[in-house]
Amino acid sequence: MTQTSRPPLLLMIAIGMLCTITLVVFARLAYGLVMPGMLEGLGLDYREGANLGTVTALGYLTMLMVAGIFASRYGSKQAIFIGLCFASAGFTGLALSENYWLSMAMMALLGFGTAFGYTPLISLLGSWYPEKRGAVIGFANGGVGLGLFLAGVLVPWLSTTWPDQGWRMVWAVFGAAAVFAGLVVGLFLRNPPQGGGSGGPADPVPAARAGVYRNAHVINVGLIYGIVGLTYIVQTIFMYSFALESGIPSLIAGRLAAAMGLLGLIAGPLWGSISDRLGRSNALVLSMGSCSAAMALPVVSPTLPAFAVHYIIMGLCVSGLFTSVLAASTETVHPRLAPVAVSFVTLFFAVGQLIGPAVAGLIVESAGGFSRAFAITASLMAFGVVLCWYSRKSQQRVVTAVQG
Repeated sequence: MTQTSRPPLLLMIAIGMLCTITLVVFARLAYGLVMPGMLEGLGLDYREGANLGTVTALGYLTMLMVAGIFASRYGSKQAIFIGLCFASAGFTGLALSENYWLSMAMMALLGFGTAFGYTPLISLLGSWYPEKRGAVIGFANGGVGLGLFLAGVLVPWLSTTWPDQGWRMVWAVFGAAAVFAGLVVGLFLRNPPQGGGSGGPADPVPAARAGVYRNAHVINVGLIYGIVGLTYIVQTIFMYSFALESGIPSLIAGRLAAAMGLLGLIAGPLWGSISDRLGRSNALVLSMGSCSAAMALPVVSPTLPAFAVHYIIMGLCVSGLFTSVLAASTETVHPRLAPVAVSFVTLFFAVGQLIGPAVAGLIVESAGGFSRAFAITASLMAFGVVLCWYSRKSQQRVVTAVQG
């Protein structure tokens, strides 16, 4: 592939950020901001609201491998476009929904959209610019921070300005964004020319793939990623509601969430540099430990300063978890098997996101409220610190076995 044959780097980064905002933030992470108004408008409780988040995670999990196979056969661009179509339909249905069951079906479509769109997007970007893979993917993932900032400003404003219908307007705006992103992808995104539909290397033989699934270091990283998925989705869905219940005004809580997103936008590239210099396991220990402490702060003191510090630390450190985990997952496998390792650990993440909302919703409704839910979440992240520390040893064992 010649330099001149490739699309402009800035264009690819911009498209990557746009798709990430739509498919990850609007379709998954912003639900916690929309949820209070939506539950009130539909007459639902927090357990039912958590179930809606669980359905999205289930849709993501069930379609994750299907989307990967589709992208490898027919092209990542086609998979991303289908993902945006799923998301657009889900957003539109949620804006018009009048009952729990229709909302559940639409939330499942959002999960389908993320599965079809996000992982093929990362594969496509890395295939076009293999020598700048980390930078391109890192900047594209900066769309998470930018999207959280936009959602943190937009959702509380619409919900406050139109108390009864604001949540519907939010879903409608997200739907318009999905339509726009679909048009941009259709017009400007291209599949890399070599290696099949996704532009990657030939599919490794089944025996080699099976070796990834038995790799002790990859499994350890997967367990870490599972804890990240479980705890982070609980934070995004319920922390805003916890702040409101603790007496924090909705606009201030929304601005804190927006600040978290804005900090995440600049923290991603920083954590990439930290993990390169300190090592993946050290970066994971540092970021996971910081997030565990941040998660415990509102439990100890449910006040505005505690929530503010929580959102600041999370904004600065969450990117370290995602960046370091995805990089660590590929360090003990052959480069051709790196996509297999990433997909495998992402399954742990998806399972965590599936379990988290349902369990947390049950705890919130019947077993101690938000404080107990986040105390458990902080404890899980503290256990994750131990796994992060252990990942250094598991990596050394695998490397030694391979060299031996």
